[in-house]
Amino acid sequence: MKRPGSKLKHHLHFALIGGITAVLGVLTLTGARFDSSLLFLLEKIAISIILAVSLSLVVGFLGELSLGHAGFMCVGAYLGGKVSALLVPLLGNGPAAFLVSLAAGAGAAAVCGIGIGIPALRLRGDYLAIVTLAFGEIVKSLFQNSSPESFGGALGLDTPRYDKRYLFLFAFLLVLLTVMVVQNLIRSKHGRAITAIRDNEIAALSCGINVTKYKLLAFTLSAAFAGVAGVLYSYSNYTVQSLRFGYNYSIEILVMVVLGGMGSIPGAILSATLITFLDTQLAAILTGDLAVLQNLLYAAILIAIVIYNNAPALKGFRDKYNLAALAKKLRRSAPDPAAVRDDAAKWDVVPTKIDMDELLSVDIADRGHQEGGDDP
Repeated sequence: MKRPGSKLKHHLHFALIGGITAVLGVLTLTGARFDSSLLFLLEKIAISIILAVSLSLVVGFLGELSLGHAGFMCVGAYLGGKVSALLVPLLGNGPAAFLVSLAAGAGAAAVCGIGIGIPALRLRGDYLAIVTLAFGEIVKSLFQNSSPESFGGALGLDTPRYDKRYLFLFAFLLVLLTVMVVQNLIRSKHGRAITAIRDNEIAALSCGINVTKYKLLAFTLSAAFAGVAGVLYSYSNYTVQSLRFGYNYSIEILVMVVLGGMGSIPGAILSATLITFLDTQLAAILTGDLAVLQNLLYAAILIAIVIYNNAPALKGFRDKYNLAALAKKLRRSAPDPAAVRDDAAKWDVVPTKIDMDELLSVDIADRGHQEGGDDP
């Protein structure tokens, strides 16, 4: 039987993101002004969460190693950015142009996901990683060597910047959509088939699961959401440059998934938020000659987090001091003495044929003297 809080546990992160989005939306619509750096940070966090959750569908739940996620994001950024650059003069820089660009970027990335997934998903392990890595590098090279009239070439594609006051709200609404779609898929029969393929592909085949179909479904859906993140990136920046979507960025997205825990949607959300915040803050603090220390400190912090999460010697400390233990302590309260009921097993309330008070008051010595007569 399921525990009463089991369903709530699976939707807690969804409710938390929705609550934060609602509060920030109300504050924005009522005239509150936020710092530009904070708004830009929120946009980057939303983009990172979408990328991490979508890649977790392939790496965490399907169990396949993909290193081309930045390539799918690049396709969405360029195609969505190009569509927005063409539509904004006609429709204005509003929700209509944004939604059309979003559909174009996500659709283009999904088509690339299908085109790469059909031949590539017959491979496994390192071979699949090499193919997806090659796809990302090919896409980056194609856009980098395009003509200035088409996609800007080496200088990049100029894209319209959406209003900073509202873009982060649209971004977090897309985060909610991504989390909802991925979580509902994983908790459905299709998601159980995907995880069965991860656990044992041969056993899944023997049970009649169409392995190619479900691999392609996960790969295409993951690529489509990467395209959504790319469109958000194009609207968050004035220029889209292909150098941003290189091999290192794919590794960074993979680190978000691994750091949060394989197959954990809340973990992917937390790690994406943490890594993006660390990267942004280190870039803001370490300026000038200290900028060379940014990557060093960033890597050292990530290594420390990984060691903390996996070191066997720290297991007792992790079990004692974590969010679950803290929540358990907060829920635990001391019993109220006035609410304590009498013990139903006490000797004076147990129903018997003989009154317990009467039995204990019997003088056994006198009864024996009366029945047996005088002592010899």
